[in-house]
Formats: sequence, structure tokens, C-alpha cells
Amino acid sequence: MIPLAPAMPSTRLQQARWAVRDAWSITRRDLLHWVAEPFRIVTALLWSVMLVLLFGYVLGSGMQVPGGGDYMEFLIPGLLVQAMAFGVGETMTAVTTDAAKGVTDRFRAMPIARSAVVVGRSLADMFNAVLGLTLLLGLGLVVGWSWHGSTAEALAAVGLLLLLRFAFLWLGILLGLLAKSPEAVQGLWAALFPVTMLSSAFVAPELMPDWLGTIAAWNPLSSTVGATRELFGNPGVPPGGGWIEQHALLMSILWPLAMIAVLLPLAVRRYSRLSR
Repeated sequence: MIPLAPAMPSTRLQQARWAVRDAWSITRRDLLHWVAEPFRIVTALLWSVMLVLLFGYVLGSGMQVPGGGDYMEFLIPGLLVQAMAFGVGETMTAVTTDAAKGVTDRFRAMPIARSAVVVGRSLADMFNAVLGLTLLLGLGLVVGWSWHGSTAEALAAVGLLLLLRFAFLWLGILLGLLAKSPEAVQGLWAALFPVTMLSSAFVAPELMPDWLGTIAAWNPLSSTVGATRELFGNPGVPPGGGWIEQHALLMSILWPLAMIAVLLPLAVRRYSRLSR
């Protein structure tokens, strides 16, 4: 175990410094677990490869892109968003596994900042998200996808993807703390499939029945999908559409920030009240 602070400091400034130190110690511990289990990263990458092959090459010939364009370029931004959302499952599993093994209880018995465990987990998962996103972008380039805007616009798109991952990360921490066992996490993870599929990730909402297209358009994931397609210069950005589609860039920021504002304090509060 990585050594943590031996005792809680007294002044507010010391508390802030030691809280940062504690959080970084937890982050290093969680990152070392990732290094020790590289198969988890490989599995996530293989899942994305399978989706690219399935939707891009097997089903892609029957897919339509509104306004025309290559379906693979339409698809990749949607897969990137789906990968960021699916990261919630990895976070839930890690948090619930620590709780089931008694690791969380040992952390709570140590003289460390109350926020250190959840903040450390969030930092470690964001490091993992950056690595996973880099690998997925490389995969996209291999299969023929590319961005057509400026480098700044492409970096802005990457920033939106990581912002979405950060928001779903806190959902994963909260659900992981609420779940009673690692088995329960599997059921919660399965619920992500309809959420990600019922969006603009794979099919444009305007090609769906009106009522279903409306639901898909207002899915928070669709805002990030639309914004990243616009910033990458990929096809599939509707010229008109409803209010939510016309303001995809704005909503791709507001949706995650709203999630973070609600879920982050709930996750910290839930951790501080464990075993009560």
C-alpha cells in the first residue's frame, strides 16, 4: 500500500495540501492496479474494434447519412461518445470491488481526507480515459476516419469527450457505492446499452420515427455526438433540426456540467456516510 498522511493537519491550508497529497496517493494506487491488469484495457479496446467492424463494415452498407457522406466518418464520433459513457461500468466495477474486498473500509479507518478516495478514483479513471480515447482515435485513423477542421477544433472535440467521461465517472462512483455487490454492477452496466443506442451515435434521429427521434435528439449523449461531428468536420450534422440539435455545442457542455453538479456532491456524501 502506498503510504498516506499519518494524521490529519489542523489549519485549513494544511488540510487542503494533505487532501491533495492523499488524493494523489489513491490515484497512484488505482493506476498501479491498471498497470497490473492490462487485460482490462485490451478488452475495452477489442470491444471498440468489434463495434467498428460490426457497424462500419457489416451494417454500414445499409446505413444512411443525412446529407450524404461516408458512414465510417459519421460512425466514429458516435463510438467515441459511447466509449466515454461505457467508462461508467469500469468505474462502478472498481468502486464496488474495493468495497466488497474491504479496501474501502480500511481507507475510511485511515487518517486521510474524506474526499481523497473518490477524488483519487476520479483522477485515475480520467488518466485511463485519456489513454483509451487516444487508442480509439488511432483506431479511427486506421479504418479511414479523419477530422477535417482545424487542430484547435479537433482538440475542442476531445475536450468535450473527456468532459462527458468526467460526468459519467461521478455517476459510476455513486452507483458503485450504492451497489451491494460486483454482480449488481453487471445489471446496471447493461442499462447503458439502450441509453447509448437510443441516441444519434449510430443513426440520425431524423431517420427514426418522430417520437423516437425526439427522444434520441434529447438524449444528452446526442448533444456530444453532434458537437464532436461538427468540430471534427464529419458528416451527419443536421442543417436544421430542433432547438436541441441546433445548440449541440452549448448542450454538450451544459449536460455534463449539470451531471457533475448533482452527482459529485452526492458521491462524496455517500462515501462519507458508508456503514451508517
